Amino acid sequence: MLGAGALSAAVAGCASPGGVPVNRAPVIAAAAPGETVTLTYWSWVKDLQKVLDIWNAKNPHIQVNATWIPSGKEGGYQKLHSALAAGGGPDIAQVEMQSVPEFLLQNGLVDLSRYGADSIAHHYDEALWKQVSFNGGVYGIPQDSGPMGFFYQPAVLDRVGGLPPRTWDEWAALAAEVRRLGPQHYLDTFPISDGSFFASYAAQAGAVWFRTAGDEWVVDLTDDRTLLVARFFDKAIDDDIVNVASEAFSPAWYAAAAQGQIAGVTSGSWGDAMVQEVSDGAGKWRVAPMPTWNGTGFGSTHHGGSTAAVLAHCAHPAEALTFIQWLTSAPEGIDAEIEHLGIGWSPSRHYIGEQRQKPSEWFSGQNYNQEVFAPAVAQTNPDWTWSPLTKLTNDALANGFRKKQTSGQSIVDSVAQTQAEVVRTFKDKGLRVREAGK
Repeated sequence: MLGAGALSAAVAGCASPGGVPVNRAPVIAAAAPGETVTLTYWSWVKDLQKVLDIWNAKNPHIQVNATWIPSGKEGGYQKLHSALAAGGGPDIAQVEMQSVPEFLLQNGLVDLSRYGADSIAHHYDEALWKQVSFNGGVYGIPQDSGPMGFFYQPAVLDRVGGLPPRTWDEWAALAAEVRRLGPQHYLDTFPISDGSFFASYAAQAGAVWFRTAGDEWVVDLTDDRTLLVARFFDKAIDDDIVNVASEAFSPAWYAAAAQGQIAGVTSGSWGDAMVQEVSDGAGKWRVAPMPTWNGTGFGSTHHGGSTAAVLAHCAHPAEALTFIQWLTSAPEGIDAEIEHLGIGWSPSRHYIGEQRQKPSEWFSGQNYNQEVFAPAVAQTNPDWTWSPLTKLTNDALANGFRKKQTSGQSIVDSVAQTQAEVVRTFKDKGLRVREAGK
């Protein structure tokens, strides 16, 4: 959780165009009884209106309409930032947890604690709630997440006499055995073009890349836990036991998985829908817990996760919060999101969704959500938090990882270079920052 000084420094001078920062302005009163409020909701899930229609049918005085935008990294965030800068934008928007601090830099999000969000915190997973809580404020409500596990093909592992790896060392040993099946055979992939997976692995190991001390940010990408992960994958790539040519869920990956040339994939819970796109894969896959770092760190970690955030120019934040609470914590809302949107893991402490309480015929009759992902949620790093430079951090890591293939630059060196770039960019933005240990 961010310290008061650091958050104040982060948002200083970032008021909405034309006036007082949104969270210093007076609280907006709820609509009068009987008055109808219409809210707009920008999101990159295409069937969101089907969920909203369920709400709208039972709540005639708070109507919510969806507008589709591209995903954040495909231009959706740029549309949101531009709309905010112009004094407009939707009432509610889908914002990834990792991007919440970036929107705070623009003073773009309403502090929902001013409208009673603290009173609903008990409905949500504690670690996820921390990721939207800064300086005593709440800047989004968790909508879904992605606790990680290991999806695998038992028949391929059987060919080498292997079991799902319990630790990353076992993963490496099993990966070496799978490679002996043929030149195209791999256990898993390492995505050199997406630094977010490496961030998740480091978080699982116990790393905390960003924290605050007083009014400054402390950046720590070169801690022992992160370097443990970096050295591990440096060796895995050097030993050619992990596929770096085809990212998970790419066309090449699907073709290889269908032929049994990819034995498994480490992914967020949302990967179940992606794995089910493997041709003729029904009954051939199962799910196991994520490998752990040999007694260090945590049993799992999150990869992915979104919030429903109320944007700065919303005229009815109290009504927006009422709707968002239903969407993200009420069984009716969660079930509707799973049915129509296929959302990631429910943020609710008490309800994972009716559909996810049942065995899956596709996954060999396994009740994998109850067996693997429900326990995983309680085994994630509670101290991990995001910074306003998350996108830059992930992009810089990916740029460095690609050099592993082109020039042989190590992942360890790429991590150190990324830290230097992140610190430099913090300073360029006028934020106080230092590297850990300095």
